[in-house]
Amino acid sequence: MAITDDINAVPVPDSPARPDLSGIVAGFTVGAAVGSILPLGKGLINDTFAVTTDSGRYVLQRVNQRVFPRAERIMANLSVLAAHAAGTDGLRVPALIPAADGRPYLRTAGGDLWRLMELIADAVTLERIGTAAQAAQVGRALGRFHRLTQDLATDRLEFTLPGFHQTPDYMFRHVALRGQATWAADDASVRACTAFIDTHAALAWVLEDALAAGRIPLRVTHGDPKIDNILFHRVDGRALALIDLDTVQPGLIQHDLGDCLRSCCNRGGESGPSGATGAVRFDLDICEQILGAYFAETRGFLTAADLALCYDSIRLMPFELGLRFLNDHLERDRYFRVAYPGQNLRKATIQFALVASIEAQEAEIRAIIARGVAGE
Repeated sequence: MAITDDINAVPVPDSPARPDLSGIVAGFTVGAAVGSILPLGKGLINDTFAVTTDSGRYVLQRVNQRVFPRAERIMANLSVLAAHAAGTDGLRVPALIPAADGRPYLRTAGGDLWRLMELIADAVTLERIGTAAQAAQVGRALGRFHRLTQDLATDRLEFTLPGFHQTPDYMFRHVALRGQATWAADDASVRACTAFIDTHAALAWVLEDALAAGRIPLRVTHGDPKIDNILFHRVDGRALALIDLDTVQPGLIQHDLGDCLRSCCNRGGESGPSGATGAVRFDLDICEQILGAYFAETRGFLTAADLALCYDSIRLMPFELGLRFLNDHLERDRYFRVAYPGQNLRKATIQFALVASIEAQEAEIRAIIARGVAGE
């Protein structure tokens, strides 16, 4: 699971010692490894390697069980998703290679869980969106994933991250921390963040209230649809696959869409540009390309209630992540990795600045949504 430090889910563990990778590969039904087994990607959660065998090239991963203590749930979900996606066009789900005992994973004597997947040929990842065509491919990939899974019953999937994107829970935690973290009360940035939270507190409940009222349903969600979790064809640039599927579980597709836009439309990234947070801007051009392509793929199954929540979903996700960054700062950086003291606080201010940028452009964003829904 190649998750960078802007993931909305999990703490970053220490990296365990490297095991006998050749012996692990030999436990799958692909034959022995040929040549070196090389580290792959920049993920901070799972250990990932590129493997070449007599039968082809594969991706070998050790699932981090400090993050996913019930890793079998992930593998069960991936098996269900792969079977559901079999034979479909337009978006691939990397095939799981069975172990010698027939299971879709291998357990070592030490208890580690390893999986082997096909390596999709001619595929590359991108660190950021550089063109309108790339932005459209992002929206198309997410829309195709939601269209592909819209008839997959959520009760067939396990919850791999219970409480994921439960924004009210982060609010409750924040309220509790205010009473405990008096050491930060004199920090002007903390006071500014808490004042922003106070004026936006009702936003935390917007999707949960809609779900509780039955206006929107639980559906299959990806959980982390960022630009670097999409594979693009290295020549023609089309989106080939959504990867890093460990967070696939029942959820709200509004979280997926909002989080995709949060990450893609903030050109400065999670740590932001140098200087004041006033430079943080939600990019309307990228937003329009992503939403236009997304709505083209999802037209026909999104409801009026789904569409009515699009704008609030876009501003909710940076609000949620800002809340989580601030909570972690108040807890002395126990959750997200930091490169320097105060980085989580800075990240929180950037996310809240992104919310403010979204709200300052509300009319334009609502017009973009309307044009996308209408297919204009």
